[in-house]
Amino acid sequence: MNTIMRKSMLSVAGLAFAGGVFAGPIAAHANPVDAKPVAVAVQSAAPKPQGEQSRISLNDEQTANVKAIIAATKKAGLPERAAVISIATSLQESKLENLGHLGDMNDHDSLGLFQQRPSSGWGTPEQITDPEYSTTAFLKGLKQVDGWQDMPLTDAAQTVQVSAYPDAYAQWEQQATDLVGQHWNS
Repeated sequence: MNTIMRKSMLSVAGLAFAGGVFAGPIAAHANPVDAKPVAVAVQSAAPKPQGEQSRISLNDEQTANVKAIIAATKKAGLPERAAVISIATSLQESKLENLGHLGDMNDHDSLGLFQQRPSSGWGTPEQITDPEYSTTAFLKGLKQVDGWQDMPLTDAAQTVQVSAYPDAYAQWEQQATDLVGQHWNS
């Protein structure tokens, strides 16, 4: 450490010490103040995930679908929060698997990453099973939700998806946030 830097640091430390010595005794004899603890709220850029969080290991296909969702989000000119909501929704709906018709296990005619239904106007089966198309369709619905950027993830997803399990999306928020953080700039 050079001499000037060391002297500067020592000067600051000396001032801090002197301030404590001189202010300490004065403050100790001052009239008591009716002080109450102050709570300071620190707000992060994204809302804190709600409730218990779930996590799954992803295979190469699921990771490719994460990247496709992120690419479609960027192409739509939307921020990372939209990708987080999209990925959490797909985690809930299909575990990030581009599902075709599942026969008797199928929920009506639901298909693709978001379990969108051709009969509900989401697109043709071919479109819905295209990750870019299905993500763009989901994002189009999301953009129509007033205040989606600031509302809890599960509320934003549910407004678009209209699921029988409206609170289920919340459990995937942390993993979706981590995935977007990992792949947004890759």
